[in-house]
Amino acid sequence: QVQLVESGGGLVQAGGSLRLSCAASGRAFSWYTMGWFRQAPGKEREFVATIRWNGASTYYADSVKGRFTISRDNAKNTVYLQMNSLKPEDTAVYYCAAKNGYGLGYGANQYDYWGQGTQVTVSS
Repeated sequence: QVQLVESGGGLVQAGGSLRLSCAASGRAFSWYTMGWFRQAPGKEREFVATIRWNGASTYYADSVKGRFTISRDNAKNTVYLQMNSLKPEDTAVYYCAAKNGYGLGYGANQYDYWGQGTQVTVSS
């Protein structure tokens, strides 16, 4: 069992940056592949980024590639999502998630634990 708490969301103008954090507690954080997802009003939850347990591999949705960076600090039990060049279409509730096993995860149904989400709003 692992508990996840996101922070760092807020209101930002288009072109701005935010860094989301996800603090984990419970079982050994380094056992888990981590992911970020987002859900905009009226839309399904969509994949944003994932990172392997040791940080050696990452993968991004095409919509955020080149603008967002996922990273993790296993010593701090924390995963981050640095978001640059934000666009209004990035507005959503952002969730971090933990997946058992070492492979990267691209689908929400692959993840076992979820945080409560943090709101990101990008104004035009």
